[in-house]
Amino acid sequence: MLGEFREFIQRGNVVDMAVGVIIGGAFGKIISSIVGDLLMPPIGFATGGVDFTSLKLAIGGTPEAPVTINYGVFLQTTIDFLIIAFCVFLLVKAVNKMKKPTPAAPPPGPSAEEKLLSEIRDLLKKA
Repeated sequence: MLGEFREFIQRGNVVDMAVGVIIGGAFGKIISSIVGDLLMPPIGFATGGVDFTSLKLAIGGTPEAPVTINYGVFLQTTIDFLIIAFCVFLLVKAVNKMKKPTPAAPPPGPSAEEKLLSEIRDLLKKA
């Protein structure tokens, strides 16, 4: 069983996936910081200082312990997701552009010998 596990771990795709997960986690933290620290403050300022995470709808309970629907947290999470998804889209697009092979050269035209043989063939067909 240990040998099987070692063989599984040593496969290239497992190591690649692990690297992707680690980089993805770090990338997620960077994007979360961009959203929380750079993008949301101007958006909050533009909306009159509204902190999206504090938006809620009270549906019952007591004044000391109200029952609320925290739709602001949902809005914030949705905005975070959309920005992260867009950044991942741009990253994948850039990686795919780098991987794109250079276009193949067009096939060479017929050689002088082939052209001459084609002319001879055409002349023989006419005769």
